[in-house]
Amino acid sequence: MLRLLHALLLGLVGAGIVHIAVLLLLPMISQNDAWSRLAASSDLYKITRLDAESGVTPVVRSVDPLFDAAACRFDLSDGVLKVTANGHAPFWSVSVYNRAGENIYSFNDHTLPDGGIDFIVLTSTQLVELRKEMPEGLDKSIYVESPDEQGIVVVRGFVPDKSWEKQVVDFLRGISCAPEQQQ
Repeated sequence: MLRLLHALLLGLVGAGIVHIAVLLLLPMISQNDAWSRLAASSDLYKITRLDAESGVTPVVRSVDPLFDAAACRFDLSDGVLKVTANGHAPFWSVSVYNRAGENIYSFNDHTLPDGGIDFIVLTSTQLVELRKEMPEGLDKSIYVESPDEQGIVVVRGFVPDKSWEKQVVDFLRGISCAPEQQQ
């Protein structure tokens, strides 16, 4: 009887360990991550609205209905990524994620003096090369160093009420997300 109890206890502990391991590994092996869902709906460097009105299943679900969001996938093997925006929103925030969905960098409209979006995502090697000879127009940008070559930029715009909706939508449409070839 003692051997049966010991075997059952060992089986339960083993099953618990396997269950926990599977739960912890699931996000890493899942094919339905943010990168894959965004890749299914748009190409690299294409700004894609993430709200339900755009017809795309939300990649990043907003916990606040007062924010609209847009995303752009990038691959730094094509060159450094330059992101700018025209227009204005009452408040905006930007998050840069690696391909696994881990947040690399975040900032908001209070980061730059003019409140605009102007930043560059690059690898450590690209940063060294860029600093050797700084191209004109890139000296005022924020530099986001990415440990990975692939990732996602997400821009969120605050819509305090319906009267701001068109302006925030235009702001999100005015985002440029494009690679710049290194010289």
